[in-house]
Amino acid sequence: MIAGVGIDLCEISRMEKLIQDERFLVRFFNTEEQAYIREKGKSGAQSMAGIFAAKEALAKALGVGIAADIREICVKHDANGAPYYSLSGEYARFAEVRRISGFFLSITHEAGMAAAVCVAERNG
Repeated sequence: MIAGVGIDLCEISRMEKLIQDERFLVRFFNTEEQAYIREKGKSGAQSMAGIFAAKEALAKALGVGIAADIREICVKHDANGAPYYSLSGEYARFAEVRRISGFFLSITHEAGMAAAVCVAERNG
């Protein structure tokens, strides 16, 4: 059963300006995400925008917004490059309290924008 849906947009040009700002990277992205963004080279800002939008989309799907440390929402990628979430801390607790059993994530980039959609699923 669908328990929540979240969507967010992020301008890639905004991230192009912030990708060199170490304080911004440390404040909003955990070390794994930072490494992923850096390894993308020239397309790092595009990946950064997509990950940022994915974090916001999950917070909306949970119905809590940015209510805790956003680095507790980790966007990872499987062997095929498909994005998925790994939660810790307060965001893991928010999901548990709301009986969320899983999340579906889609990220896209087009015309200077990154978009992410998150669907929260509840079993039973």
